[in-house]
Amino acid sequence: MALPVFLFIRMALNALDGMLAREHQMESKLGTMLNELGDVCSDTVVYLPLAAIPHFPPIPVILIVVLSILTEMTGVMAVQISGSRRYDGPMGKSDRAFAIGLIALLVGLNAISEAWISTAALWGVVLLLLLTIGNRWRKALRGT
Repeated sequence: MALPVFLFIRMALNALDGMLAREHQMESKLGTMLNELGDVCSDTVVYLPLAAIPHFPPIPVILIVVLSILTEMTGVMAVQISGSRRYDGPMGKSDRAFAIGLIALLVGLNAISEAWISTAALWGVVLLLLLTIGNRWRKALRGT
């Protein structure tokens, strides 16, 4: 039950950090690097241990972690190609946190079955991550 609360607080603080940096003209190259690397490391540290929990099958959890990294890398690489960071969805950072948090909450409440988690929920996140990578890739190459 703590994971959904932690993910919500993490996302709120992440949004606040970026908003304050922009508002007070404190954006920096170091801050950008730390933010991007911190997000990827945080996703890995938070999501990967789910693979060790019995209700969470390891293969889709590991794929979610790997695809999350690729999703963010695709968005960052767009800067070199089109000049702007891509945040296209449907499964961006906040969406991942919401989806994983909701799944963890439903598991904690025994509201969904293990079969549903492994077949629909986690594989659905994997599919949405693949779509997100494709969207970011395509839009970066088009420069839109």
